[in-house]
Amino acid sequence: MLLSNYSTFALETGTDEAGRGCLAGPVTAAAVILPPDFKNELLNDSKQLSEKKRFHLKPIIETQAIAFSITHLEPKVIDEINILNASIKAMQASILKLNPTPHYIIVDGNRFKPIANIPHTCIVKGDSKYLSIAAASILAKTYRDEYMDKIHEEFPMYNWKQNKGYPTLEHREAIRKYGPTKYHRMSFRLLPEQFELDF
Repeated sequence: MLLSNYSTFALETGTDEAGRGCLAGPVTAAAVILPPDFKNELLNDSKQLSEKKRFHLKPIIETQAIAFSITHLEPKVIDEINILNASIKAMQASILKLNPTPHYIIVDGNRFKPIANIPHTCIVKGDSKYLSIAAASILAKTYRDEYMDKIHEEFPMYNWKQNKGYPTLEHREAIRKYGPTKYHRMSFRLLPEQFELDF
């Protein structure tokens, strides 16, 4: 059973990101403030749910949340500041867009940098412990999946509709054959050592 609040503040936001381990596409973060009485039997860490269930929960979270926001950070930014900093920056940006401003932040994972003087706590596996982090994980994942589906149309040979930019064998094979696109993260090892890119 997921808990509703970590702190004693009524306006507490949970934040999480999706797409950290991908070779292509943005890292996407979400921040969600849920009402204290929010309940949903289905809501859990997005990784534990099927795609169908995540997309079923998305409009429920959006209509019942006090506030929510989403941020995509592009591969160019990831390459400039590294994936950890980009993940944190995307979460911070999502929190700053919330209205009302939260009084407390709970973050999935173990790394974060303070933002706008709002107190925060990092919670490892927070998306399987707190409702607002679970909600943020679902929004981050579904919005990022939709983004990857959209850019799939531009470069169908990488099959992002299916792999969402993760390093599957098929995705790496397509990179080897066609080279990287503007959506690939050039600071990541796009191919195992035995393959070298010629471009």
